This record gives sequence, C-alpha cells and structure tokens, in this order.
Amino acid sequence: MSILVTPQTRVLIQGITGGFGARHTQLSLAYGTQVVAGVTPGKGGQLFENKVPIFDTVVQAMKETGATASAIFVPPAFAADAILEGVDAGLDLVVCITEGIPVNDMVKVKRAMAGKPTRLIGPNCPGVVTPGADKDSQGGCRIGISPGYIHKPGHIGVVSRSGTLTYEAVWQLTCRGVGQSTCVGIGGDPVNGTSHLDVIKMFNADPDTHGIIMIGEIGGSAEEEAAAWIRSNCRKPVAGFIAGATAPPGRRMGHAGAIVSGGKGTAAAKIAAFKEAGIGVAPTPSEMAETLLKLM
Repeated sequence: MSILVTPQTRVLIQGITGGFGARHTQLSLAYGTQVVAGVTPGKGGQLFENKVPIFDTVVQAMKETGATASAIFVPPAFAADAILEGVDAGLDLVVCITEGIPVNDMVKVKRAMAGKPTRLIGPNCPGVVTPGADKDSQGGCRIGISPGYIHKPGHIGVVSRSGTLTYEAVWQLTCRGVGQSTCVGIGGDPVNGTSHLDVIKMFNADPDTHGIIMIGEIGGSAEEEAAAWIRSNCRKPVAGFIAGATAPPGRRMGHAGAIVSGGKGTAAAKIAAFKEAGIGVAPTPSEMAETLLKLM
C-alpha cells in the first residue's frame, strides 16, 4: 500500500507542452507512471510523444481519460488559476510544482478550496513518488520532479518541506537497502495545501508504512503541531531533521516560508518539540536514515 498515489493512479499534466513540463512528463512516463492526458489551452487535439492526448481543459481531459490527479507545470502568474481549474473539475489530487506564485494568489486559492474534496500538494514542491513494485521501481507513480531512480519500494514514509533534503533522505535509505512506501515533498511556501501533520496522519494510518522521516525547516509552526500530534497518537517510529539551525534571526533562507520572526519558528524550538514527542533528531542531514533505523 501507499498514500496519495499508487501505480494505478491516472495522471494528467497541466502545462505538458512547456519545456519543463514536457521534460518531466517524459521522465514520469519512463518511470512507469500512467500519464493519460495533458492540458494546454489552445493545443487540444495534439499528441505528446505520439501517445498522450492533449486537451484544452482539465474537465475535457478527465471526461475522456478518467484522470484523477494532476501535476502543474504552469508559470507563476497562471498557476493559481490552474490549481482552481483542477479543483473545480473535481480532481482527487493536484500537485503544484510551480515556484514563485504570489502569496496573495495562494491565500485566494486556499479560501476557494475550503470544503472541496481535492487535496493540494505544494506549491513550490518536488511532488509525490510511490515507488514501483519491482526491484528497479518501474511501474511506480511519479508526479513532479523527484528523480525516480533513487527510490526503492519498501515501508518508510518520507515527508519534507525541502526537495533537496527529500532526495537526500530517500537516497540514504535506498543505499542501505531500505525502501519507501511514499515520499511527499510538501513545499516550502508559507501558504500551501498539505502540511506535515496531514501527511503524518496518512502514514500512521497506512499499514504498509512502518517508519517515518519528517524533514522541516525554520519558519512557521507546522513541525511543532505535527510533533504534538505524534506524541499523543503516532504508533510508528519517527526520525526528524530541522534545516536552518545556523540561520541568523530574521533572515530568510531559501524558501519563502523559512523565515523566523517574533521569536517564533526557530530551529531550537522545533528540535525541542521533536525530542519531547519522542522523535529521533538527526544532528546533520547525513544522519537522517541512520537515526530512523536506530529507532527501528
């Protein structure tokens, strides 16, 4: 089992004809992902790679192909509308890769999504990977930009605000012969669709996930909220890492959401919350997998 996506998930790509979207569509197809449609307004009726039909709208793509999830590779100025098109069409999952979407746009998106069944991952995220069932992970589901070859099917769930640290944790596990159930990059923007806590709850409920790596960073309180829930409810071993421990107060580090203000969101506070919750804290990024394996 897995969370969010399976090898049977039927995926459409919003922005499939752009350079970035096209390249990662090719990589997802090579990974075994069931990419069944693309959406680019004005390009309807064409074929991508002579096999994936392109439609003008998400509604048309869903009706013709049965797609239930999308990846968004649309420029920042249009990405919020692309998200809402997926929501209005009733997709189960929308994964927005786009970086640099104005915060005000995302506030409007969050308000418009209230009460709707669609789950949003991102924006500004690497996406979701459920590794395939065979030894080379072929036949899995890759939505986004994560390098497929580093993944191995198994029983560890990974959730992270940082794309690069997601890859690092996955590669450390794979190099030790330890596979993953699903790997989720939730993105580092201050307003996003899915939190650490949302993903932790899904991993906790998934019988095929036996352990969890949770990667956070300075800024906000999402990691502390997840830690509080883990302390009282999580039945599985969790290892964590917080990036940005050496960041000067008030300095934004990489992600738009990684800024400490008003004394809140510090690395020290998050690490303390992790320890209080019984989460194994990796002292450096290179020790994330080892920290979890020691707990297990």
